[in-house]
Amino acid sequence: MNILITSAGRRVSLVRSFQKELKTIFPHGKVFAADASPILSAACQIADGFFKVARLDDPNYIEDLIGFCKLHDIKLVIPTIDTELLELAKNKEIFTQEGIEVVISSTDFVSKCRNKRVIHEFFIEHNVNVAKEYAKDNYELPLFIKPIDGSRSVDTYIIKAEEELIDYHFTNDKLMFLEYLDHDDFDEFTCDLYFSKDHNLRCVVPRKRLEVRDGEVYKALTSNNVLVSYLKKNLKYITGAVGCLTAQFFVHKNDSEKIYAIEINPRFGGGYPLSYLSGANFSKWIIEEYLLKKTIGDQFESWESDLLMIRYDDEVLVHGYKG
Repeated sequence: MNILITSAGRRVSLVRSFQKELKTIFPHGKVFAADASPILSAACQIADGFFKVARLDDPNYIEDLIGFCKLHDIKLVIPTIDTELLELAKNKEIFTQEGIEVVISSTDFVSKCRNKRVIHEFFIEHNVNVAKEYAKDNYELPLFIKPIDGSRSVDTYIIKAEEELIDYHFTNDKLMFLEYLDHDDFDEFTCDLYFSKDHNLRCVVPRKRLEVRDGEVYKALTSNNVLVSYLKKNLKYITGAVGCLTAQFFVHKNDSEKIYAIEINPRFGGGYPLSYLSGANFSKWIIEEYLLKKTIGDQFESWESDLLMIRYDDEVLVHGYKG
């Protein structure tokens, strides 16, 4: 009963959480990791084993992944980055036929999440507010500009003056012109959501983003606030959603009824270790659901509020590396 974390990169804490929870249930269980550059991946180095994965556009990508799973008796695959989600969702049934569970939402839902404009429509359908999108010939300053398929804050812009706009902003069809939600007025939260195999919401952990580096949170605070009841009401069931979803919201500092959704990523986020350490044990629930076939009930009260996480850099040493 082994597990594979794909595109492991720097996700040391995620790998360790699955190692701890798996060995509690299956003492001889192992957590493997895959990455395009495994020797240079900290998470691969602390995993129980690793292998080099081909690029996503390689025609043998899925076949190689399944081959590695069969070779090492891996029964559960945990994806971690946006670019691999759709490919794994499309091929989920092929893994299932080989006795391997991929914890990934449906192709339809993953496709919605990968397109920021489409996911805005999804939020509206579920009575969740979103920032207004402007036409590029009829907008109001200040603006927030982001790509419809972006991640990790790449190619995003805050525009406060007309002269800051350039031709690239207008001619790139992937860039959205959005209402700017000022951090002076709004607090930003990332919510870790757990959806059981029957697509029901079982847990919500709002994490207030205090400091972010390169799109990943470095200081954050759990907060049992209005978002918990708001999401239990409006996103209590999502067709096709399973496992960990990471969603971003802005909540007005003086009017908690002003809530704006930003996006959903159907995968573990970089800040999940805070939710895990607060008691929201998504890693354990996934093992129980997918390997033990247990039913996961509501876990909304399972975690500690007002828990502060302050991250720091650490080292992983690899002996004998020749480059």
